[in-house]
Amino acid sequence: MSETRLYKTIYEITRAINSSLEPSMVLKNIAEKVTTQMDLKGCFIRLLDKEGKTLLPDASFGLSERYEKKGPVEVSKSRLDQEVLEGKIVFIPDVRKDERFQYPDEASKEGLVSLVVLPLTAKGGRVIGVLRAYSGVERVFSDEELDFLKCVADLSGLALENARLFHALKRASELAADYNYRMDD
Repeated sequence: MSETRLYKTIYEITRAINSSLEPSMVLKNIAEKVTTQMDLKGCFIRLLDKEGKTLLPDASFGLSERYEKKGPVEVSKSRLDQEVLEGKIVFIPDVRKDERFQYPDEASKEGLVSLVVLPLTAKGGRVIGVLRAYSGVERVFSDEELDFLKCVADLSGLALENARLFHALKRASELAADYNYRMDD
Protein backbone atom coordinates (compact mmCIF):
# COMPACT_ATOMS: atom_id res chain seq x y z
CA MET A 1 0.00 0.00 0.00
CA SER A 2 1.62 3.26 -1.08
CA GLU A 3 2.02 6.09 1.40
CA THR A 4 -0.17 8.39 -0.74
CA ARG A 5 -2.95 5.79 -0.90
CA LEU A 6 -2.65 5.26 2.85
CA TYR A 7 -3.08 8.98 3.58
CA LYS A 8 -6.01 9.27 1.17
CA THR A 9 -7.70 6.33 2.85
CA ILE A 10 -7.19 7.83 6.32
CA TYR A 11 -8.71 11.06 4.98
CA GLU A 12 -11.72 9.16 3.54
CA ILE A 13 -12.23 7.27 6.81
CA THR A 14 -12.04 10.51 8.80
CA ARG A 15 -14.63 12.07 6.49
CA ALA A 16 -16.89 9.04 6.95
CA ILE A 17 -16.55 9.28 10.73
CA ASN A 18 -17.47 12.96 10.67
CA SER A 19 -20.39 12.48 8.28
CA SER A 20 -22.56 10.41 10.61
CA LEU A 21 -23.22 9.79 14.27
CA GLU A 22 -24.71 6.37 13.54
CA PRO A 23 -22.04 3.92 14.74
CA SER A 24 -23.14 0.96 12.63
CA MET A 25 -22.99 2.99 9.42
CA VAL A 26 -19.59 4.49 10.26
CA LEU A 27 -18.06 1.14 11.24
CA LYS A 28 -19.40 -0.59 8.12
CA ASN A 29 -17.78 2.12 6.01
CA ILE A 30 -14.49 1.68 7.91
CA ALA A 31 -14.58 -2.12 7.42
CA GLU A 32 -15.15 -1.63 3.70
CA LYS A 33 -12.30 0.90 3.32
CA VAL A 34 -9.85 -1.30 5.22
CA THR A 35 -10.75 -4.33 3.10
CA THR A 36 -10.65 -2.64 -0.29
CA GLN A 37 -7.65 -0.36 0.28
CA MET A 38 -5.47 -3.10 1.75
CA ASP A 39 -6.54 -5.80 -0.74
CA LEU A 40 -7.84 -8.01 2.05
CA LYS A 41 -10.37 -10.82 2.14
CA GLY A 42 -12.37 -9.03 4.82
CA CYS A 43 -12.57 -6.91 7.92
CA PHE A 44 -14.67 -7.50 11.03
CA ILE A 45 -15.28 -5.04 13.86
CA ARG A 46 -16.58 -6.54 17.10
CA LEU A 47 -17.57 -4.61 20.21
CA LEU A 48 -17.53 -5.79 23.80
CA ASP A 49 -20.89 -6.36 25.45
CA LYS A 50 -21.71 -4.42 28.63
CA GLU A 51 -20.32 -7.18 30.85
CA GLY A 52 -17.06 -7.36 28.90
CA LYS A 53 -17.49 -11.10 28.36
CA THR A 54 -18.45 -11.37 24.69
CA LEU A 55 -17.33 -9.63 21.50
CA LEU A 56 -20.48 -8.93 19.52
CA PRO A 57 -20.48 -8.54 15.73
CA ASP A 58 -20.98 -4.94 14.75
CA ALA A 59 -19.68 -4.34 11.23
CA SER A 60 -17.95 -6.34 8.55
CA PHE A 61 -17.07 -6.30 4.89
CA GLY A 62 -16.01 -9.08 2.54
CA LEU A 63 -17.16 -11.92 4.78
CA SER A 64 -20.13 -14.22 4.23
CA GLU A 65 -23.22 -14.03 6.40
CA ARG A 66 -22.50 -17.64 7.43
CA TYR A 67 -19.08 -16.61 8.78
CA GLU A 68 -20.42 -13.49 10.47
CA LYS A 69 -22.93 -15.65 12.37
CA LYS A 70 -20.59 -18.56 13.17
CA GLY A 71 -21.01 -18.13 16.91
CA PRO A 72 -20.20 -15.88 19.81
CA VAL A 73 -16.67 -14.81 20.53
CA GLU A 74 -16.44 -15.39 24.26
CA VAL A 75 -13.44 -13.58 25.68
CA SER A 76 -12.81 -16.34 28.23
CA LYS A 77 -12.44 -18.89 25.38
CA SER A 78 -10.37 -16.75 23.02
CA ARG A 79 -6.73 -16.30 24.02
CA LEU A 80 -6.32 -14.17 20.90
CA ASP A 81 -8.92 -11.65 22.05
CA GLN A 82 -7.66 -11.71 25.63
CA GLU A 83 -4.29 -10.50 24.31
CA VAL A 84 -5.88 -7.81 22.15
CA LEU A 85 -8.16 -6.59 24.94
CA GLU A 86 -4.99 -6.04 26.99
CA GLY A 87 -4.03 -3.49 24.32
CA LYS A 88 -1.75 -5.66 22.15
CA ILE A 89 -1.76 -5.93 18.37
CA VAL A 90 -1.78 -9.63 17.45
CA PHE A 91 -0.69 -11.09 14.12
CA ILE A 92 -1.42 -14.70 13.16
CA PRO A 93 0.21 -15.97 9.94
CA ASP A 94 -2.31 -18.84 9.56
CA VAL A 95 -5.52 -18.93 11.60
CA ARG A 96 -6.16 -22.52 10.52
CA LYS A 97 -3.13 -23.64 12.56
CA ASP A 98 -3.07 -21.28 15.55
CA GLU A 99 -4.64 -22.59 18.77
CA ARG A 100 -5.45 -19.04 19.95
CA PHE A 101 -8.02 -18.71 17.15
CA GLN A 102 -11.49 -19.83 18.31
CA TYR A 103 -13.03 -20.92 14.97
CA PRO A 104 -10.29 -22.40 12.71
CA ASP A 105 -12.61 -24.71 10.74
CA GLU A 106 -15.02 -21.90 9.92
CA ALA A 107 -12.10 -19.66 8.92
CA SER A 108 -10.79 -22.37 6.59
CA LYS A 109 -14.21 -22.76 4.94
CA GLU A 110 -14.33 -18.96 4.52
CA GLY A 111 -10.90 -18.93 2.86
CA LEU A 112 -9.20 -16.93 5.61
CA VAL A 113 -5.51 -17.35 6.29
CA SER A 114 -3.56 -14.47 7.86
CA LEU A 115 -5.05 -12.19 10.48
CA VAL A 116 -4.12 -9.07 12.38
CA VAL A 117 -6.29 -7.97 15.31
CA LEU A 118 -6.13 -4.56 16.93
CA PRO A 119 -7.84 -3.06 19.98
CA LEU A 120 -10.45 -0.32 19.57
CA THR A 121 -9.83 2.13 22.35
CA ALA A 122 -12.05 4.86 23.75
CA LYS A 123 -11.29 7.82 25.97
CA GLY A 124 -8.77 7.00 28.66
CA GLY A 125 -7.37 4.02 26.75
CA ARG A 126 -10.32 1.77 27.64
CA VAL A 127 -10.59 -1.08 25.10
CA ILE A 128 -14.16 -1.34 23.76
CA GLY A 129 -13.73 -3.82 20.93
CA VAL A 130 -11.47 -5.23 18.23
CA LEU A 131 -10.77 -4.69 14.55
CA ARG A 132 -9.86 -7.85 12.64
CA ALA A 133 -8.24 -7.68 9.21
CA TYR A 134 -8.21 -10.99 7.27
CA SER A 135 -6.14 -12.01 4.28
CA GLY A 136 -7.11 -14.87 2.00
CA VAL A 137 -3.45 -15.82 1.54
CA GLU A 138 -0.55 -16.08 3.94
CA ARG A 139 0.63 -12.52 4.33
CA VAL A 140 2.99 -10.53 6.49
CA PHE A 141 1.72 -7.04 7.27
CA SER A 142 4.33 -4.30 6.84
CA ASP A 143 5.05 -1.74 9.55
CA GLU A 144 3.25 0.88 7.43
CA GLU A 145 0.18 -1.35 7.16
CA LEU A 146 0.18 -2.00 10.91
CA ASP A 147 0.52 1.76 11.57
CA PHE A 148 -2.38 2.36 9.18
CA LEU A 149 -4.55 -0.25 10.92
CA LYS A 150 -3.65 1.16 14.34
CA CYS A 151 -4.72 4.61 13.15
CA VAL A 152 -7.99 3.19 11.79
CA ALA A 153 -8.67 1.28 15.03
CA ASP A 154 -8.03 4.44 17.08
CA LEU A 155 -10.30 6.48 14.81
CA SER A 156 -12.99 3.80 15.11
CA GLY A 157 -12.82 3.94 18.90
CA LEU A 158 -13.13 7.73 18.82
CA ALA A 159 -16.05 7.55 16.40
CA LEU A 160 -17.89 5.13 18.68
CA GLU A 161 -17.23 7.25 21.74
CA ASN A 162 -18.44 10.41 19.97
CA ALA A 163 -21.59 8.68 18.71
CA ARG A 164 -22.38 7.25 22.15
CA LEU A 165 -21.87 10.63 23.81
CA PHE A 166 -24.06 12.32 21.19
CA HIS A 167 -26.86 9.79 21.68
CA ALA A 168 -26.64 10.07 25.49
CA LEU A 169 -26.79 13.87 25.24
CA LYS A 170 -29.72 13.65 22.85
CA ARG A 171 -31.62 11.32 25.21
CA ALA A 172 -30.92 13.60 28.17
CA SER A 173 -32.12 16.61 26.18
CA GLU A 174 -35.30 14.78 25.14
CA LEU A 175 -35.99 13.73 28.74
CA ALA A 176 -35.46 17.29 29.97
CA ALA A 177 -37.76 18.66 27.27
CA ASP A 178 -40.41 16.06 28.14
CA TYR A 179 -40.08 16.87 31.85
CA ASN A 180 -40.39 20.63 31.19
CA TYR A 181 -43.41 20.03 28.95
CA ARG A 182 -45.17 18.08 31.73
CA MET A 183 -44.27 20.72 34.29
CA ASP A 184 -45.92 23.38 32.12
CA ASP A 185 -49.27 21.49 32.15
